[in-house]
Amino acid sequence: MDERRTVKVSKYLSKHLRHQPERIGLTLGEGGWVEIDTLIAAAAAHGFRVTREELDHVVATNDKRRFAVEGTRIRASQGHSVEVDLGLPPATPPAYLYHGTVASSLGAIRAEGLKPMNRHDVHLSPDRETATRVGARRGRPVVLSVDAAAMHRDGHVFHVSANGVWLTQAVPPRYLRFPAPR
Repeated sequence: MDERRTVKVSKYLSKHLRHQPERIGLTLGEGGWVEIDTLIAAAAAHGFRVTREELDHVVATNDKRRFAVEGTRIRASQGHSVEVDLGLPPATPPAYLYHGTVASSLGAIRAEGLKPMNRHDVHLSPDRETATRVGARRGRPVVLSVDAAAMHRDGHVFHVSANGVWLTQAVPPRYLRFPAPR
C-alpha cells in the first residue's frame, strides 16, 4: 500500500470514527467501537472501497496510533467531536505535559487557557518533540508547558489514551508556562 493511499484511508477513518459516523450510516457503540465489517460495508456503500488488509495496514503503521483494533472492532483512540465515552480511567500525569500551538493563538490561550474547542478534551503531549509536531501542523510551532502535577493536586482529572495522548477537560492559564522551559 503506497503512502498516498495510506493517508487517504487514515483521513477517511478519522472523519468517520471521530467526527461524522452518521455520514456513512455508522453508529458508534459503547467506547466508540464499531465492527470492522460494518465499517468496511458502510464505506463501500458510500463509494469508498477499503479492504481489511488496508485498514490493518493503516492501524499498524500510523505514527500517532490514531486507531485501535480489538478483536473484530475498531475505534479512534481519541479526538472525537461526537459524543463518546472512551472509558479511560483517571490517571496520574507526569509533572509536566506539553501543548503545541502557533503564536497567533497565544493571546486567547493566555486569557482563557486551553479549551477543548470542537473536541471533548484538551489534548496534551508527554514530550516537547510530539507537541512540536502537533503545533507544526498549523504553522511555526510554539510549545507550552502544562504544570500537570499542580493541576492534578488541585483536583483536575486526567486520562491517557491508548496512543499516549493525555486528555483533560481544560487547562486554566495559571498552569501554563509560555514558552516551555528547556
